[in-house]
Amino acid sequence: MRVYSARRRPRRGAERSGRAAFAAVAAALLIAGTGPVTAYGADETGSGRHDLAGEESHELMESLDAFNEPRLSPGGRIAPGAYADAWAHITHMPVASGSWNEVTTSPYNEDALHYRDRSASNSGGGAGHSAGRIAALATDPTHRGVVYAGAAGGGVFRSTDDGATWAPIADRLPALSVGALAVAPDGSLWLATGEATTASDNYLGSGVYRLADPVTGTFSESDKVGGTELDSASIHTVTFDPAAGYVFAASSHGVFRRPLAAGQSTAWTKVLAPCAGVGVDGVSCGVDSHYADIANDIAVRPGSDGTALLANVAWRSGADYNGFYYSDDAGTTWKRANPTGAINPAEIGNASFAYAADGSKLYVSMESPRLLTRASGAGVYSVLAGVYVSRSGDAGGSFKQIATSSSLSTTGSAMKVSEIGTGYQPGSQSWYDQVIAVDPSDPDHVYLGLEEMFESRDGGATWKAIGRYWDFGMPCFSYDPAVNTCDGDVMHSDQHALAFSQWKGGTPEVFVGNDGGAYARPTAQTTTGWRNLNASGTLRNLQYYSVRAGRMTDGSGDAVWGGLQDNGVSLLAPRGATYQGRQLNPDGEMVSPFGGDGGDQLVNPDNGCQTVGEYVDLALQITDNCGYTASDDGSEDVITDIAPGDPGARFIAPFSADETDPNGLWVAGGQYVWGNTKTWQSTSGADWTKLYDLGAGHSASAIASRNHVTWAAWCGPCYTVTESFGRGIATDLGGSWHQVTLPGDFPNRYISGLAIDLSDASGQTVYAVVNGFSRHWNEGPGAGYGHIWRTTDGGTTWADVSGDAAASDSFPDAPANAALVTGDGTLLVATDLGVFTSTSAGHWARLGTNLPTSPAVYLSPSPDGTEVYVATHGRGIWRTRMP
Repeated sequence: MRVYSARRRPRRGAERSGRAAFAAVAAALLIAGTGPVTAYGADETGSGRHDLAGEESHELMESLDAFNEPRLSPGGRIAPGAYADAWAHITHMPVASGSWNEVTTSPYNEDALHYRDRSASNSGGGAGHSAGRIAALATDPTHRGVVYAGAAGGGVFRSTDDGATWAPIADRLPALSVGALAVAPDGSLWLATGEATTASDNYLGSGVYRLADPVTGTFSESDKVGGTELDSASIHTVTFDPAAGYVFAASSHGVFRRPLAAGQSTAWTKVLAPCAGVGVDGVSCGVDSHYADIANDIAVRPGSDGTALLANVAWRSGADYNGFYYSDDAGTTWKRANPTGAINPAEIGNASFAYAADGSKLYVSMESPRLLTRASGAGVYSVLAGVYVSRSGDAGGSFKQIATSSSLSTTGSAMKVSEIGTGYQPGSQSWYDQVIAVDPSDPDHVYLGLEEMFESRDGGATWKAIGRYWDFGMPCFSYDPAVNTCDGDVMHSDQHALAFSQWKGGTPEVFVGNDGGAYARPTAQTTTGWRNLNASGTLRNLQYYSVRAGRMTDGSGDAVWGGLQDNGVSLLAPRGATYQGRQLNPDGEMVSPFGGDGGDQLVNPDNGCQTVGEYVDLALQITDNCGYTASDDGSEDVITDIAPGDPGARFIAPFSADETDPNGLWVAGGQYVWGNTKTWQSTSGADWTKLYDLGAGHSASAIASRNHVTWAAWCGPCYTVTESFGRGIATDLGGSWHQVTLPGDFPNRYISGLAIDLSDASGQTVYAVVNGFSRHWNEGPGAGYGHIWRTTDGGTTWADVSGDAAASDSFPDAPANAALVTGDGTLLVATDLGVFTSTSAGHWARLGTNLPTSPAVYLSPSPDGTEVYVATHGRGIWRTRMP
């Protein structure tokens, strides 16, 4: 959920920095009849582009685009087999010595005392212990206490003690992005890769895997089911039809089917794709191929002997093919439903289905493309079309509307207008966070997940909010525990997954997965509160954008900082560390001094409590005491806003310190390249100076500086996957800024990283790291080949140093994200499939073999230079010895 801070400025981010005054601030900023009013200016935050009211869905899309589009541009679609081919190459590469050690193994407490800056923190809001986004959940019906959690970018975790502790079981697969989990009738666990909540065509998928003994086993590549037909797809649902003998997958390429008894290599068959004319005739598409045939859900109607199926095929922003499709012959042929009653067939968007266990009722939650396209206009604060029930269980209805955004906001939600203001009502992100399920033992007991969790025990006649995303703004809230009367019905925002336990002799429970991890409670519970399944710190699937470290001045070790998707900025100080006489980590936990999304990070190597953290869009904030607040009442300002005020920064914008003069020059990039010579003495955005204009519509994608020679890579337009995508490099080498002329064969893909060679004091030797897949897989014009390019003459000429693609020691054809040059000239590059190293141009080795294949997105050296840290977008922070 993206909500903003009340006391200083709006903050976009899932951990919603804010306070009790939010509603009053929102009301003051929203002027009736004028449309959305910008709640802050560029001089305060570095943006001014985002409106307090009505921008919710579009802002979340921007954050997801920031991760997806570097990997998809310029074409927007990756051919099947790209990841499989890259992984096959990696498995035959030489291996450099070294073993990775996991750093972020402590519980992450986003409500920690003494980290309650009144403008930047969310501590006190009730989120508690958090992990990363959980996209799928499943329970084992025959083994009591066994639960499986599928992380957005971190693979699969198994718990054998009802969620108290967890262990990863899929770390060696070529893709750790999870779309769906399901336990088959024979007890096997099916894993569908490619998370479906973030994009129409998520490149991360490498197909479907079946683990025969999930209670004790671990996934391997040999568990793959089918061929390449579901590679490079996202998969939202896997469901079984044992009566008919099939398994179905709802994917970004349509609905696929496969016989349950088929051999492992038997291919999946596409059975429903309206735009392609598969399974149904006479349906127009209405959108280009990138947004065609997106299947969001599929359900088998209980009691139909496996013949009746219902699928939602729809593009969230609207398309002619959007609709409900049903089959009466186990998926061989399909018809488009014409739902009657409260559902408008012309308004069908992304929808989720839930049948009662006996098939007697069909519940539907649905997003509205019409509202989504108007979401930035006045008066549109939710894109939820509604929640509906067909009391006959038929796909055609008649449907009755049983919940709206407005009605849900009055059920104890923190999103009631009087609590939060008019901008953010339930369902504002229902194209992203939407799930519905029915208690297997009660057809009238329904759970609905949007930004928050809701429950109905009477078939939707009444609802109750049972999982608020915070307590700020609620009448019950106070920082003083003696006065605070808020209940325990708080969990992290953005719900994605629901599962029920049905263990013989056990207490039936409901499990919830969201952007902050996993939670559970008995289905019979009518009192408040949840079991937070993240508290042990063993569900370790945090999605980092960055990592930096600095040594503590008390000699206790290094403080490790990192910016996170949807979970603020984490600080892991050594246990027992003190600063200015205050104990920073008495409980052995990570804390969150900064709320909201956390972007790039800068830390003083000689003082781990001095840091600059990016919120988003180059909104920079500085602290010199680790963000520690002496009081616990949220009244202190220990974090200062120093955003330069760039009008065109990317969602995660680059900034850095000069490598040879880190206390004398900082550089940052948006539309402009910025310089700051006050560094740790900075007190406001006025301390930044414009050095160079990259051009309107251009935005820095990477930046590096050494010996006061600065290089900046840019993209533009950045948020697009079309022929209009562009990129370039600029530098001040020679004393004046200029654009570097790139050769014709330099790939037209995102330049994600720049590294200046330490051995060249002139700054003329630079490596450029190119994201995405090569032209072999990328359909975009000018995608080109190669991932690592080098210039030794200041950009006059460039050479591809990726190596001969046919050689086993060439760089893999996988998205490359960041580079680091060591003191002896060794080059390290982080990719979506691991970290690779080179000491000779064109010759590469894999650095260690035990790093999970979650995308490695950021590299930074330890303060003493002996180790390297890597931030992964799904499996936390790791480190190893410098090669």
